Amino acid sequence: MITKRIIPCLDVRNGRVVKGVNFEGLSDVDSPVELARYYSENGADELVFYDITASAEGRALFTDILREVASTIFIPLTVGGGINTVEDFDRVLKCGADKVSVNSGAIRNPSLIGEAAKRYGDQCVVISADVKRVDGIFTVFAKGGRENTGMEAIEWIRRCVGDGAGEVVLNSIDTDGVKGGFDLEMLRAVSEAVSVPVIASGGAGNSQDFITLFKSLPKVDAGLAASIFHFGEVKIHDLKSLLHNNGINVRL
Repeated sequence: MITKRIIPCLDVRNGRVVKGVNFEGLSDVDSPVELARYYSENGADELVFYDITASAEGRALFTDILREVASTIFIPLTVGGGINTVEDFDRVLKCGADKVSVNSGAIRNPSLIGEAAKRYGDQCVVISADVKRVDGIFTVFAKGGRENTGMEAIEWIRRCVGDGAGEVVLNSIDTDGVKGGFDLEMLRAVSEAVSVPVIASGGAGNSQDFITLFKSLPKVDAGLAASIFHFGEVKIHDLKSLLHNNGINVRL
């Protein structure tokens, strides 16, 4: 039985971890280095680090903080934000990332995923899709949820995986920060469309939401969350114990 992963997400802006609702109204949380250390020591399976305004501001990702985070933790680190070229992949990996997450960069240059996968391997390339319903259609958004691309999400994700993305992070803008549960409908559509690991992101409000996620959608490999972990509403060790007691395989 595949072990389900629990992954905290650090959304970083101007060197600080922030959190919003539906990708808007960001508020300051903590130092990314301190939070990363805490999660590494307290049961997180992996960590995701997003420089959330790099794409919108048209700049490269902050590497000084990233390097410090990578040197602090002992769990796999996925990094995204402002990834537009294979050179960006190289720079982030040299800072200590294990996987690189790309969204807007792949939308602008669809050949980026294939080029990066050839150079670094599929396992290193993560497609992070920010998706929102527009007139009932799952639609891809770019630049941190600010820009409607008009692209249908399932076909886009399928194409990215075909090009070499080894993992999918599905960020539901509709449920982000609302704490009403993961977007099961959207996640089901994606997990049935691809054969690589799918990470659920957006909507976790309590421990029960993770149980519902993994019981309802056994194909989903991991649950990602931010605010419920950052603010101590859910402790990862307690969550994993609860999942284990509910018959869900996790690393304790």
